[in-house]
Amino acid sequence: MQLALDEARRARDLGEVPVGAVITDGEGRVIARAGNRTIAERDPSAHAEILAIRAAARLLDNERLVGCDLYVTLEPCAMCAAAISFARIARLCFGAADEKMGGVDHGGRFFSQPTCHHRPEVVSGPGAEASAGLLREFFSSRRS
Repeated sequence: MQLALDEARRARDLGEVPVGAVITDGEGRVIARAGNRTIAERDPSAHAEILAIRAAARLLDNERLVGCDLYVTLEPCAMCAAAISFARIARLCFGAADEKMGGVDHGGRFFSQPTCHHRPEVVSGPGAEASAGLLREFFSSRRS
């Protein structure tokens, strides 16, 4: 989770919402990492999770990331939850809960839907305090 937090800080330093993601392979090696880049890429889908999934899929030359784990600083939205399912990520570990836009434990609860074909193991909470702190600080500075 520390590497995901590093990616979130990099995103923040670029003026992006501070969310970071890291993907590891079945042996725990980091194969992809990314921070949000929606502003830089002028792309509403350029969430950290999506960018990391794309990078890992290119590296593995496979759209299925079977056996891979995703660590992300914020609860994924519904779009990212769907991508996680489609990529067949084995385990999702996220830090801060997102009561407004989350799609895993909040909102649409994507993995609980009967139409969801793949449900990763979900671990919520590691790094939550640091992740939430980054987000609070970021949005507080925007409102000042």
